[in-house]
Amino acid sequence: MLGKLLLARHHESEWNKLGLWTGKVDKHLTEYGFEKAGEMGALIQDIPVDEAFTSTRVRTIETLTCMFNTCEWHSVPTIHSPALDERDYGDYTGKNKWDMKELLGEEEFNKLRRSWDYPIPNGESLKMVYERVIPFFTESVLPKILEGKNILIVAHGNSLRALLKYLEDITDDKMAEVEFPFGAVMIYDIDVNGKKVDKQLRIIESKVNA
Repeated sequence: MLGKLLLARHHESEWNKLGLWTGKVDKHLTEYGFEKAGEMGALIQDIPVDEAFTSTRVRTIETLTCMFNTCEWHSVPTIHSPALDERDYGDYTGKNKWDMKELLGEEEFNKLRRSWDYPIPNGESLKMVYERVIPFFTESVLPKILEGKNILIVAHGNSLRALLKYLEDITDDKMAEVEFPFGAVMIYDIDVNGKKVDKQLRIIESKVNA
């Protein structure tokens, strides 16, 4: 019997609260982020996690820790991989999203945030994120699920969007519509190729300026 794949996004970080593009910058969760991350743990208490993966960014590690503290799971093996890191926003890193929306206009702003292969100066497109996330998933995560283990991944909005594209066979032109909400856990049953068989969404109420 195959295991389950659980996906979660880190909760509110210091730069999320300020509306700044964070990307690869390392920022801690806010007090609100810590509180809500703990609530997210209650969403998965009925699914014993055998192993966990996070990015190398502290906000995902803190989110995972809060979730596991709620579940009272203190010895789950965890791997931190740069393959799961957030998209590199290049020259836009640290800029206020809403100021940039005013400057760029809504259409260009939406392309920047959501498009599949939109170039960012000195940064990454979502396609480039996909090209590092999916090999890691298929080589390091999927085999564990095929062994029957329940695996939790805590990552970022864009690294998770890239993974959803693979799991659900989402076309390039539909990626602009794909979002991974704050406070959500997506629980997948997958086949031997890592494709969705069934999906369940569990979510807490969250208000994040991102």
